[in-house]
Amino acid sequence: MANEEENAGHVKRQLAKLFGASLRATVPDEPEVEPLIAATADEKFGDYQCNNAMSIFSKIKGSATGFRNPRSVGQAIKENLSPSEMVESSSVAGPGFVNVRLSRNWIAKNIQKMLLGGIENWAPQLPVKRAVVDFSSPNIAKEMHVGHLRSTIIGDALARMLEFSNVDVLRRNHVGDWGTQFGMLIEFLFEKYPNWEDVSETAIGDLQAFYKASKQRFDSDAAFKERAQQAVVHLQGGESKYRRAWLQICEISRKEFDRVYQRLGVQLEEKGESFYNPYISDVIKELSQLQLVKESEGARVIFIEGSNIPLIVVKRDGGFNYASTDLTALWYRLNEEKAEWIIYVTDVGQQQHFDLVFKAAKLAGWLPADGSTYPKASHVGFGLVLGEDGKRFRTRSSEVVRLVDLLDEAKTRSKKALIERGKAEEWTELELEQTAEAVGYGAVKYADLKNNRLTNYTFDFDQMLNDKGNTAVYLLYAHARICSIIRKSGKDVEELKKTATIVLDHAGERELGLHLLRFSEVVEEACTNLLPNVLCEYLYNLSEIFTKRFYSNCQVVGSAEETSRLLLCEATAIVMRKCFYLLGIVPVYKI
Repeated sequence: MANEEENAGHVKRQLAKLFGASLRATVPDEPEVEPLIAATADEKFGDYQCNNAMSIFSKIKGSATGFRNPRSVGQAIKENLSPSEMVESSSVAGPGFVNVRLSRNWIAKNIQKMLLGGIENWAPQLPVKRAVVDFSSPNIAKEMHVGHLRSTIIGDALARMLEFSNVDVLRRNHVGDWGTQFGMLIEFLFEKYPNWEDVSETAIGDLQAFYKASKQRFDSDAAFKERAQQAVVHLQGGESKYRRAWLQICEISRKEFDRVYQRLGVQLEEKGESFYNPYISDVIKELSQLQLVKESEGARVIFIEGSNIPLIVVKRDGGFNYASTDLTALWYRLNEEKAEWIIYVTDVGQQQHFDLVFKAAKLAGWLPADGSTYPKASHVGFGLVLGEDGKRFRTRSSEVVRLVDLLDEAKTRSKKALIERGKAEEWTELELEQTAEAVGYGAVKYADLKNNRLTNYTFDFDQMLNDKGNTAVYLLYAHARICSIIRKSGKDVEELKKTATIVLDHAGERELGLHLLRFSEVVEEACTNLLPNVLCEYLYNLSEIFTKRFYSNCQVVGSAEETSRLLLCEATAIVMRKCFYLLGIVPVYKI
């Protein structure tokens, strides 16, 4: 029997081990062949298939192996499969696809193991130990907008999935806290508030308005502009007064950002642009010694093959820019933080910039040239958030929407819907508040994450707060209903986990069990391809299979199979809760 204890919850990986042994026996002269395992497109053929036969036949065709066609290779792969408790039956279809149907008992046994040992036993194993996820990254003194919302939600989901997969994740907030705009802000602070060190954030109030007023002054008053430019020099020279003013502006901004992060339940460690300043000169020097930095029209640049524009690393005036900072941050993350995978979550508009930065890093030998091995850097791009008019999402006054207001609106609407359903009479005020938050914020997150991140999506409160269809509200309510079924049974599920046995005799039970077991490979796919929507699709399908295939056909409470089916309900609720957690959504337990 093959050893199947490893990767306990990862079906594809266990099948790959089984088929790997068969492939070595079938074509011993092709030891490099990796098993190609996929879920079958049509369940009537089986649950999974091995798709190696055609590619193997094209390699060995004409040699004295005795195989006449791909199907005969598939037949041999099937015959060389070692007996295994996980496989109930196998067959060959078409041009050599080897289909396997998993054993009901094996599926049930693995779900039972998860119930006893915890869902962490189903965590995928990734080939990296440490990753940096660079996300959110708003600009100091500017309002966070819906683009930052996407970066924050997507970045947090990716970080959570990697953390679940036992990767040490450094969550980095690369805030825009440095640059020429600070001269303008500091000078305006001095002018407007002579006792600026005693000024509270409430006095300065809306930083966005403060920024606009200072920009207006900068553009219209030449004397002010000159003082602002001098303030930059003082700040960059480290003068105490200017540095204190800069820190004060940054701190007010941080408090604004934290209001958003608190609502979203997002943890981040700030390492802004200013953090990397002390390292930039040495990094540029290292790149120059490698003969990568060239003079061009007064600036210093790195020419990248295949790109019409070079990467400017030192501007004509001798100042540094985004590229200098981003290259330095990448160097720091590789050399000081020892990250093997550095992931940048920004809008698709920055794809070209990061492509040039990564290519420069490959030229410097910091990253492998072919990009197929670690360490590696990845840009996670995302599309626009649109309003119902199909244009970039803004308020009626054409201002960018404030995130705090947007999230509060989602909570308010969610609470109103709960009150309309009579929950104010049934629940405490705290329960009502917590549920309104979980549903409101969860709805905003899921509406974003369920889309392929590269596409634009339309922000629509009515659609995202709908309790029907592929929405967080529907999924949260489905989870609450499962919890209600378990509560109504009056049984102690923790005790049942130790004493009862899961049986998957009904087709609906088996289908649900198989889908539960696919959780690990789905999380791995979502991590590997940096696509949270893959997990959203899995979660929605899980809810649909539970409701339409299992619960509609399999009575739970009061049936002869009650204990087994209660355990299936519990396993579904556990997997749903883990999916919610990985997506940054707080589950609800009653509706």
